[in-house]
Formats: sequence, C-alpha cells, structure tokens
Amino acid sequence: MNDDDRQRSLQQEALELHRQWRGKLSINSKVPVSDTHALSIAYTPGVAEPCREIARDPSLLDTYTGRWNTVAVVTDGSAVLGLGNIGARAALPVMEGKAVLFKTFGAVDAFPICIESQDVDEIVRTVRLLEPGFGGINLEDIAAPACFEIERRLIDECDVPVFHDDQHGTAVVVLAAAINACRVTGRTLADLKIVINGAGAAGITIARIFRAAGAAAVTLCDSQGIVGRHRDDLNAAKQEASGWTNPEGRQGTLADAMRGASLFIGVSVKGALSAAMVESMEKDPIVMAMANPDPEILPAEAYAGGAAVVATGRSDFPNQVNNVLGFPGIFRGALDVRAAVINLEMKMAAATALADLVGERLGPEFIIPPVFDLRVAPAVAAAVAAAAVESGVAREPRPPEDVAAGARRMLGLKG
Repeated sequence: MNDDDRQRSLQQEALELHRQWRGKLSINSKVPVSDTHALSIAYTPGVAEPCREIARDPSLLDTYTGRWNTVAVVTDGSAVLGLGNIGARAALPVMEGKAVLFKTFGAVDAFPICIESQDVDEIVRTVRLLEPGFGGINLEDIAAPACFEIERRLIDECDVPVFHDDQHGTAVVVLAAAINACRVTGRTLADLKIVINGAGAAGITIARIFRAAGAAAVTLCDSQGIVGRHRDDLNAAKQEASGWTNPEGRQGTLADAMRGASLFIGVSVKGALSAAMVESMEKDPIVMAMANPDPEILPAEAYAGGAAVVATGRSDFPNQVNNVLGFPGIFRGALDVRAAVINLEMKMAAATALADLVGERLGPEFIIPPVFDLRVAPAVAAAVAAAAVESGVAREPRPPEDVAAGARRMLGLKG
C-alpha cells in the first residue's frame, strides 16, 4: 500500500468512527447522586453554601468548583490545520480532539468553544464573558494576524492564563527539538543561522522564542520570499517582525535565504524545500520540515541534500515535532499553581525540560521524546510551575516536585 492509499484508508476509517462516536467527549459526574441526601448536598439546598462563599469572596471559585482544572478550547475556525478557513461548525471535530488530548496527556478537563464570528471584537467579548467558567483559555486555529490581537487583548482582559497553542505550543516544542539538534551537531543556539518558512502565527512566534533563547540570525520567508523592510506588501505582524529579523537585509526567494543557513524550520506547505536548497546550506545542516500532513521536504530528500538531522510533524518518521508534547504539561503546570499568565519564562522552562528528557538516547534520529513518553507532561508541568513561581505569577506557589507527583497521580501513573 502506497502513501496515497494509506491516507485514503485512514480518512475513511476516521469518517466511519466519527459517525459511530457521534462526538469524542462526554461529561461524567465526579459525584454519585444515589439518594436524597446526596442530592441535597450536590444540588439544592446544600449547593447554596459554596455559592454564598464565592459571592462573599470570588477567589474561592477555584476552591469550590472544578474551574481550576477546566480549559476552554476556543476557535473561530479561520485557520484549521490543513483545511484553512472552514468556519466554527466544521472546526468542532478538531476542537473535540484537542480536548481529548488535554485530558489524555495532561489530565486537564477541556471543552470546545466554537465561535461563529471572525470579528476580533466579538471573539474577545465572547471569551471574556465566558471566563467565569474556565481556569484557562487555549486559542486554537485562529488565523493571523487576528490571532495576535485576540490573544493580546484577552491576556489584558482575562484573569486566567491565555495561550494560543498554534503560536506558543509550536514554538516551545520546536525550540526543544532545536536545542537537542544543536547538541547533536556541536552547535549552540547563538551559532545558528535560521530560516523559517511560513510567516504566520507559528512562524513569527517561533522566531520570537528563538531570539529570546539567544539566536540572533533569524530570517522569515513567506509565499512571496524573504520578509524584510524592502517589502511594501506586509501585514502589520510581518512589518513588526521585519524590524528584528533578516539581519543581513537579504532579498529574494526562499532559495536565496537558504544559502549558508544552518537550520531550516518549515511551517508552510508541502514541497517548499528542495534537496538543492539543503545542499546550499552550511555543513551538517538541521532541517525541521513540519508542514502537515506532507512536509516541506521528505526526510530521504533532505538527507540526500546533506542534512545531519531531520525532523517532521509526522509519526511515521523519526523526530516527530508535535504540540502534544507541550500544551498539556504547560497548562498542567500553570493550573496547578494558579498562574495569572503563561509567560516567556514558563515557555522557555517547558522547552528546556522537554529537551532534557531525551538524555542518553540523544542522536540524529532522537532529538525529542516520542508523543507517548509518559514522563513528558509531569516534567514539563513541574518546570512550568517552578518558572511561574520564580517569575512571580503563581497565585498558589507549590514545589515543582509536588506538581510532578500530582500530574503523575492525575494521569494514573506510578511513581
């Protein structure tokens, strides 16, 4: 069976199972209501007591309800991975799937919120009004540049962590993989000459986190070529990025940008990178081709062009860079210390913890833990919680070892 046949088979199986499931989520009660006394405690009249306490002191909301562990997965359906602007209704299966990943990998209760509007003001207002029921907000599949403004405004207006996973989750996991790719090839982040193909939400945020981690030479490319001050066709987000990327002032195509580069990061489209472009890079280059479902270049072609390390977003090749390695643990750590925000320090700590988990297995085909490595979420959660405490955004500080132990317990893991 070739790749096309496998893909068609998978698509058909997924469609049939989704028809059978009729949704991937259900709400289960934590509380048995088996007699009148239990009913009077869980509901009326007993429920009035926690209501009165919360009315008296709103900070008790997370003490008396499950809000502390509940995250809203919010989308407008404008940039669904691999599908584009399909709208809020068609995006619901993806948001349900995201909620499943939150629960499976982070023991976080997540609920899809699909907003039938792509107006920034309406989205911000809707999420802000829903905030009382959620301990965190995960923005998902919202197109750039609107996603930047939506996230910024919600961070300002909400009293819970707000995190756009397409931006920051991607950036964290890519940084972790790059840290270890540098270890394999004898480089540091400061040594890297980086080309990022794809200047949307993920690409610009990856550039930002690499810059914060010490990389100075970052060049962004979009479908029209190198992003720089010479361009008069850039949106506001790309214009801002042009002020701190492309330090050599290069102009031209992706091929022009690739000459002499040491790291390629692709968050763009199938086939954007060629073996000839890889050959033009620095000796022993690193290629991270993460377009899904088909990467910018297949690993065999990248290796033929001289790549020393290759990563993709696919599970059927080594070095799968997948956001599920990031967001469940990041939210687990943030929720467990009631962090006000998920700041840069917490994201950097998550990337470092994820990279360090590889340990002695480090090699060209093992630069990041596999998705089902059960150590990931507890380790990331502990690092994120510690960074939240150290940076002063934790409302309920806890030792990182307690956070890790709690994460393991909630996930049903031993030790």
